[in-house]
Amino acid sequence: MEFITVEGLKKEYTIYEKKSFFRRDKRKVEALKGIDLTVKKGEFLGYVGPNGAGKSTTIKILTGIMTPSDGMVKVGEYVPYKDRKKYVKNIGVVFGQKTQMWWDLPVIDTYELLKGIYKVDEKKYKRQLEYLIDRLFLQDILKQPVRQLSLGQRMRAELGACMIHDPEILFLDEPTIGLDVVSKYKVVDFLQEINKQGKTIFLTTHDMKDIEKLCNEMLVLNHGDIVYKGKVEELKTVGELPIRVVAQVKRNGYDSLLNEIISKYSGEYNAEKSQLVLNLKNKKEISETAKTLFNNFDIDDFKVQEPSIEEVIKFIYTS
Repeated sequence: MEFITVEGLKKEYTIYEKKSFFRRDKRKVEALKGIDLTVKKGEFLGYVGPNGAGKSTTIKILTGIMTPSDGMVKVGEYVPYKDRKKYVKNIGVVFGQKTQMWWDLPVIDTYELLKGIYKVDEKKYKRQLEYLIDRLFLQDILKQPVRQLSLGQRMRAELGACMIHDPEILFLDEPTIGLDVVSKYKVVDFLQEINKQGKTIFLTTHDMKDIEKLCNEMLVLNHGDIVYKGKVEELKTVGELPIRVVAQVKRNGYDSLLNEIISKYSGEYNAEKSQLVLNLKNKKEISETAKTLFNNFDIDDFKVQEPSIEEVIKFIYTS
């Protein structure tokens, strides 16, 4: 079931450039160039792209903060920028660099205020608050002013704030930025849990490890255009990046055979370390190469290294 539908989404900005003391020229910049995408209910979508690609613009339009220049956006039954008052009751938003909490108030006071803003029933609020305190480890920070919290504590509190009204969908922009290992683990574990419960999550991040661990779908944006939308694992098949085989190989006198293998697979051999590195095109070549090596050489170690998501995305950006 499609929950988010975006068709032909465009956003243009007018930028004024000073040419002289008396003159300014203006030019239009296309942040989004007519993108189309759909997100299913319950999907965990990773949204990545270089700075200036249009990620934040997309999020602002999807959350109703910004109106597009052209195109159609629908989230559930709402058009975000037209039905904003009704729509915000169904979404939760976290921006890693900005806070939605009152800086000088204790965390619990912010939660109480949000309860009133979203008109959350008292019984439902207490049940949700108990759940959030337990799962985000908030007990020790509830009575602390937000300004006194560490970044890791604040991000857990921010997640709690965006979940007070139990929204259907979360838009998370860099929610793990700057977190220590323990805080990050808690946040990641919480996001996995609520996604399994049916929450739709739209995650923007530069941390590819978060994408691999959390997301089942991935969207890559570059210069205002979507260049990939699909399964996270399938992204690794995009482009022609090699699969590396790294093996500890003793020559055993078969120098000509080893040189032939090195030449065929654009490899190299480090005699000092007895380490062979080969660059293969597909998984079929892995089995063929492994068979040849194990039948003719003493192999102490054999590793297959598929291209990482970081390498694939870098390839997409530069191609």
